[in-house]
Amino acid sequence: MRFIALVLCLLLSLLALPLRAADRLDTVPRIAVVSAFEPEWKTLKASLGEPTSLSVNGVEFVTGTLSGRKVVLFLSGVSMVNAAMTVQLALDRFDVTSIVVSGIAGGVDPSLHIGDVTVAAQWGQYLEAVFAREVDGKFQPPPWAKTPFPNYGMVFPIDVGVRSVKEPVEKRFWFEADAGMLAAASKIGDIELKRCTAEQACLHGTPRLVVGGNGVSGAAFVDNADFRQYVHKAFNARVLDMESAAVAVVAYANGLPFIAFRSLSDLAGGAEGTNQINTFFQLASDNSAIVVQRFLALWTPPR
Repeated sequence: MRFIALVLCLLLSLLALPLRAADRLDTVPRIAVVSAFEPEWKTLKASLGEPTSLSVNGVEFVTGTLSGRKVVLFLSGVSMVNAAMTVQLALDRFDVTSIVVSGIAGGVDPSLHIGDVTVAAQWGQYLEAVFAREVDGKFQPPPWAKTPFPNYGMVFPIDVGVRSVKEPVEKRFWFEADAGMLAAASKIGDIELKRCTAEQACLHGTPRLVVGGNGVSGAAFVDNADFRQYVHKAFNARVLDMESAAVAVVAYANGLPFIAFRSLSDLAGGAEGTNQINTFFQLASDNSAIVVQRFLALWTPPR
């Protein structure tokens, strides 16, 4: 019995040990290319050379080459929590040198249109907030709450606390895309993007690539015209989604270069009629993938 107890203690202690380099599934330095849900990675996965599929905690990771770069391709799952958890899992199990997000988003900048591909210079978690009580007909946050942005009713956005390789704890709202990656994205220039779906639903204009500006992320699918206007004005945002800021935080915490390519599948409630995501999500996904592949061909990874 004592021997069995010792064996069990040894096994439990081994399980508690942090991951070592030997625990990695792959030791080749790779760019992590992450999307949130299935349609977003169809084009990327189909274009992957020498694919090898591996699985961890139910997540499929596919290694291979994309535009001549060694990558690990995977789905994070929709939402901030899934994105942060799955990207950190990738960093723990692969030798990730940088992170690229490819997917769709809702447009909040009136100058942008469905099918356009945006590359925000920085991302913030706009739904990290204090929900304030109402006092004498006005919403009033607690005295200790620092609220750097305008509120939307009872919702007062706040900074988040983050631990990183740089600081033990710091409060910040914006998490920047890597400057070198942004510069490479800016060199893409004119690129032919899809204007019509497979079912021949066509956009009125020709989609374009827009580099720079702000993006925001939160755990909500937005389909509300008033809230869309608020997000654009309060954060000077071009797009909103449900994952990119979470990935940006993980990249920042680990000291890794990051960039996100997001193509507009809808206007977050700004279009007439019903939300158009069901019509244009694959077109938007494909447009993002097209730009990502061109980016990978132009950009030189850190190693």
